[in-house]
Amino acid sequence: MNITGIVSDRWGNFPFAIAPSAAPQAIAAHAADLPEIKQRGYLLVAVKDNLRPLGYRDAQGNLQGLEIELARRLAQDLLGSDNAIRFQAVANRDRLAVVLDNQVDFTIANVTVTESRARLISFSLPYYFNGTAIITKDSSAQNLSDFATRRIAVLKGSSTIPTVRYLIPSAQLIGVNSYTQAYSLLEANATDAFAADASVLSGWVQEYPQYQLLPTLLSAEPLAVVMPKGLQYNALRQQVNAAIARYLSEGWLQQRARYWGLPVNQTRSEN
Repeated sequence: MNITGIVSDRWGNFPFAIAPSAAPQAIAAHAADLPEIKQRGYLLVAVKDNLRPLGYRDAQGNLQGLEIELARRLAQDLLGSDNAIRFQAVANRDRLAVVLDNQVDFTIANVTVTESRARLISFSLPYYFNGTAIITKDSSAQNLSDFATRRIAVLKGSSTIPTVRYLIPSAQLIGVNSYTQAYSLLEANATDAFAADASVLSGWVQEYPQYQLLPTLLSAEPLAVVMPKGLQYNALRQQVNAAIARYLSEGWLQQRARYWGLPVNQTRSEN
């Protein structure tokens, strides 16, 4: 599935953007409209700093990942410097709250677009389509059909469960409470595979090279930049969306996603 095609065909002018990772630091500032941001001279961005390969810290403590690169390129386009950013690391539960409370200009932190969230905040156009993927130690497994009657671990209560049940109805699902528990089961050969978010499992493969990520995604879920609602932010939203649209049309976002080991352009429809 072509990401650019999804944006133009499925989302039309739906706003989209980028997500970086961050260094925790106290920021005594507030969200601003575009003229104020330019006067201030930097963006305030809430990010994840522990989610490889979207946003994480390397061995030297430097921020790395697809979302970090995207955030810095936005800063370059909006303010003329890829260093014109101050990052604030946030927990998942606070990703929208820091925007609603006007603590940051954006949140770019692995946030999936949903209708309920869109009632509270504004989304940019999607910059990447995350989804459910399968990881396994079995190098011979390449297709979903290879797991038709095998054991697949899934996080209890996750949206992954109905997706896997629908696409692989005869598989035996094993509920786990955490990624750590799934890893323990896989290492003990108590399950054959683990189904979860592709972005997280891509990082897993990089950390544990004995595993492989199946090239086919089971679903496609748009990730977007979170921005505040309000007419005063229109110019900012328009510039962010125009920049992301250009990154997609040029192929830059797709190329960087591949660089970071994220699945691109492949969905279950290709099998």
